[in-house]
Amino acid sequence: MSKDYTDIEFMICLIARKLEDSKTVFVGYGMPQIGAILGQRLYSPNICQIYEYGAIGPDVATPFMRNMMADSRNSYKAYAWTTMNPLMDMASAGLIDYGILGAAQIDMYGNINSTSTGPYESPERRFAGSGGGNEVASFCWKTIIVMQHQKRKFLEKIDFMTSPGYLDGSEGAREKAGLPKGTGPHLVITSKALFDYHPKDHRMCLIAIASGESKESVLGDMDFVPHISDDLLVIEPPSRDELRMLREDIDPDRVVIGRVKK
Repeated sequence: MSKDYTDIEFMICLIARKLEDSKTVFVGYGMPQIGAILGQRLYSPNICQIYEYGAIGPDVATPFMRNMMADSRNSYKAYAWTTMNPLMDMASAGLIDYGILGAAQIDMYGNINSTSTGPYESPERRFAGSGGGNEVASFCWKTIIVMQHQKRKFLEKIDFMTSPGYLDGSEGAREKAGLPKGTGPHLVITSKALFDYHPKDHRMCLIAIASGESKESVLGDMDFVPHISDDLLVIEPPSRDELRMLREDIDPDRVVIGRVKK
């Protein structure tokens, strides 16, 4: 079935819908940022966006432009413009509610790899690495992970742990590693589905499937079997208002959202 939206637009819209109003949100470049901007414009006007380079609470100027992170447009109307260290101190003190991260690989417990694939000493491919991702996953109360749904990304064992999820899934594993109690992965948003984490064993749990997809198509693109909710929901496609806001206001040059394939 053909779609009139891209996978990236779908995931961005789901990010926007899942952010709670009046919460602090640690966001990074690309899908996380566009999702937070869309959420603030349409659903959660009182969220406070926080950026690793130091901006707190900006009303990011649009349209989005390539490499605009850390420039004045990205910090428009910010409450403050400080540096990385105070923001990481804020996160470790429990003052940041949500973190949104992308990843190259993820395992069933929400541990993510954004460093390299293959052996670390002689990698097949090396990525940008952690940046502030480790601190976001370690200290924010709830981490939302967003990534394309591909079997090579959803692995029984990831090649390198850049940022911690629930570690080995055992009770209290994060706390034993020195991380704050009550923190950890909250949702995984993909191009096909939505997952949360089972409270008993901290394994990923399939809770909703994109319109046009099936449980079989979702599980077939995973290297492990997650828990499956007894009440699977269907995720509504991007609405006209969401697509209009994305395409006409936030990212008209399609820097992040891409173009629908004909």
